[in-house]
Amino acid sequence: MSSPRSFCGVDYGTKRIGLAIGNPEGTIASPLAAVDAAGPPDEVVRRVVGTVTDYDVGGWVVGLPLNMDGTEGPQARLVRAFGERLAAQTHQPVHYWDERLSSDAADSLMARSSLTHKKKKARRDALAAQVILQSFLDARSGDE
Repeated sequence: MSSPRSFCGVDYGTKRIGLAIGNPEGTIASPLAAVDAAGPPDEVVRRVVGTVTDYDVGGWVVGLPLNMDGTEGPQARLVRAFGERLAAQTHQPVHYWDERLSSDAADSLMARSSLTHKKKKARRDALAAQVILQSFLDARSGDE
């Protein structure tokens, strides 16, 4: 029997892409890194995939930015295009997960830290990815 594979959480942005990794048991998400989102789309996907090569990623959880009424806007279309490229390059499933308020949650996690504004900004994307992934993992554990 093969060992369980991890999910990678993705907070897609046009400047940076936050990444988080789940433990193989699928219970805990940890912030990993923020990747520069500049450049041709396929190169950006390669950069994201290269960042997680040390982890046995078996699927992706990509935060989907929905409007507060649940509809999708222009940013959601960009995210879906990114997810399609990610699935095509990795041949792994992509799960889209409602990311509303994930950045606010990341800000709350950092509010009491002694980090400078610049360091908080650098970590915010990875923390937002952690919030997205943890929410997905928590919902899955309720399904089992």
